[in-house]
Amino acid sequence: MKFKQTFHVFVDNFNIIYKQLLYRLIILAVTSIICTLGVYPFIKQLINSPQLNELVGSAKDFIMNLLNGEVSELSEISKRVQAAYADFMALLNTEVSHLVLAAFLLLIIFLISRWFTGIGNYATASVINDRMALRANSPFFSTMIRTLKDSTVYNAIYVPLSILYDIAVAVAMFFLLFTLLSSVIPFLLSVFLFILVIIVSLILKMTFTTDWLPALIRGKKGQLGSFKYTFSQRGKNTLSVMSNFSVLTILVFAINAAAVVLTFGVGLLITIPSSYVILICFEFVNYYNREGLKYFIDDRTIVSTAGDKPVTRESFFRGDDE
Repeated sequence: MKFKQTFHVFVDNFNIIYKQLLYRLIILAVTSIICTLGVYPFIKQLINSPQLNELVGSAKDFIMNLLNGEVSELSEISKRVQAAYADFMALLNTEVSHLVLAAFLLLIIFLISRWFTGIGNYATASVINDRMALRANSPFFSTMIRTLKDSTVYNAIYVPLSILYDIAVAVAMFFLLFTLLSSVIPFLLSVFLFILVIIVSLILKMTFTTDWLPALIRGKKGQLGSFKYTFSQRGKNTLSVMSNFSVLTILVFAINAAAVVLTFGVGLLITIPSSYVILICFEFVNYYNREGLKYFIDDRTIVSTAGDKPVTRESFFRGDDE
């Protein structure tokens, strides 16, 4: 039921995708310029190295053969990938100082870009909540300015914690599968396990933080209260939330992968902002259901999560349960 309601709310708020797209393109353009001017001089030698070119070329051949169903050559190509990877890692050992500085600059740029992206997600969540609660058509950029204080504090807490969690999971699995167990587990199986663990880690993170934004925006619980609420188990039904996030996450990955393959990446202009919007829609649908609140899914339909009785538009605004 939550999945169906999420889809209705997503369709009802579809126009916000284009505003998200514009905002993200601005962030991407500014971030790309800063990276080119600030980081490129430190990694220019690595980018132009034959070791990296060989690694990228071998990986590309592996993917193309896999997509074309030419499995007979995958074993040989995977050996080339592993050899190219070893050569590239040897090159990295000679450029440690430059790499550390470049990595530090990239981390700062990444943190700032994620923070600005989080500001946009907060504004998106506020617009969706206004639409669900009051049928209000709140302007995206005006809402961003209006909620700037709260979103700044929220993202100052959420973004560093989220990045630390993602980095810890990715680094741990990378060294476990591609370094420690590389001689035991076949390369293709290592790739599969790496992607699987990344997806599972994302599902777990979203499951336990799903009520953070809604509790802050709709519940008015404050920063500390919202943080405590999202990790509390009262009425949360964690397994149900995890199940829904599993389906949504796999669909998001599949649709974005299809956009890359079938539209040569052009479809990502729509699928990437859509992915964030539908996940935010689910967070609010889940919160409204958890709290037993009524909400609109379109101009004529009101969902009453407190009971099975139909709700009229008039009783909704009066606050009645009948």
